[in-house]
Amino acid sequence: MLGLSLAGRDVLFVGGGSVAARRLPRLLDEGAVVRVVAPELSEATRELVDRHGIAWAPRPVREDDVDGAWLVHTATGSARLDADVAAWCEARRTFCVNASDGAHGSARLTAETRSGDVVIGVASDAGVDPRRAARVRNAIAALADRGALPLRRVRETARGRVALVGGGPGPVDLMTVRARRLLAEADVVIADRLGPVDVLSELDPEVEVVDVGKRPGHHPVPQDRINALIVEHARAGRRVVRLKGGDPFVFGRGGEEVTACLEAGVPVEVVPAPTSAVSVPQAAGIPVTHRGVSGAMHVVNGQAPLTASTLAALADDSVTTVVLMGVAALERIVAGALEAGAPETRPIAIVESGHTPRQRTTRTTLARAVADARAAGVRNPAVIVIGEVARLDLLLPAPAAALAGDAA
Repeated sequence: MLGLSLAGRDVLFVGGGSVAARRLPRLLDEGAVVRVVAPELSEATRELVDRHGIAWAPRPVREDDVDGAWLVHTATGSARLDADVAAWCEARRTFCVNASDGAHGSARLTAETRSGDVVIGVASDAGVDPRRAARVRNAIAALADRGALPLRRVRETARGRVALVGGGPGPVDLMTVRARRLLAEADVVIADRLGPVDVLSELDPEVEVVDVGKRPGHHPVPQDRINALIVEHARAGRRVVRLKGGDPFVFGRGGEEVTACLEAGVPVEVVPAPTSAVSVPQAAGIPVTHRGVSGAMHVVNGQAPLTASTLAALADDSVTTVVLMGVAALERIVAGALEAGAPETRPIAIVESGHTPRQRTTRTTLARAVADARAAGVRNPAVIVIGEVARLDLLLPAPAAALAGDAA
């Protein structure tokens, strides 16, 4: 099996039916200069011809049509005519894909899948069995999607690149397919302490892992140094993954890291993920919006001063306020909410270590929040939900809610 480049090369497609509609896009994606010979075109094939400006000869194929082609694909629906086209190609030493009988063509299209810049093709050397090839292809694609294939380049020959990857709330199986693929391709992973840290154990042993995790009051690697590390590794020709908990653009300083890359001329992409502002309450059975209860969500950095908009959200019965990094500021937030006019009975839920075996939910009210949190020994990481959606009986009937409250 050979990897042949068709970019800029003449490819003849004989036939204009359903096979042409399925396979022409693949040839076009390769950059081939495609021409079609067929008396008629199906509707789908005609759309492709018109959209891409493909040269079409509306007549039966002739032997001299093969002249000049690097590759010929014949799919006329007539086994005899396809055999003639294959024979003309054989006489000219031109490879031919014969859709009528692939075993008698000099070339076959593989069942193909892609993962980043890696192209994987599956074919059989014991006759043509497209269904089996497709099943094998799908199984390989599933492994690539899970990051289970060794896709990392042994040696980077091109310019390095950076991916700011959101890891979500923690469980590896909540990461996106793109995130898993980029990790499988990475040379360097610059990781926070939160998020899907278990995935690091699956990396190739040669992948360099740089721990830049922050803890409350302890930032061993300042943000400027993190930015510099990302750029340095990329400029050295490496594929860099900056792995973050939650989403890179929700209090993750992802914008600062994108700016650093762009200013340094380093290619960068951002991979989104479920933010903990939504996914952690969800793990505790709390919807951040709920029809008839809350029609808006206000997300707050608990370490920042309380703004007028935050105070207004805290006082509004129809708004859910979600506080990230706010355990140390709980007393200040509660005092601000009460001063802004929020009722003492406003429900609060504090969800610690969401989506982990250590997850715990403390449900309380504005009046009792500080005392209850102190009594429970609430600690970071935690997400604080303030609003009517935090009521224990919002989604569950009262008896079931009482049982769930005992478990929490």
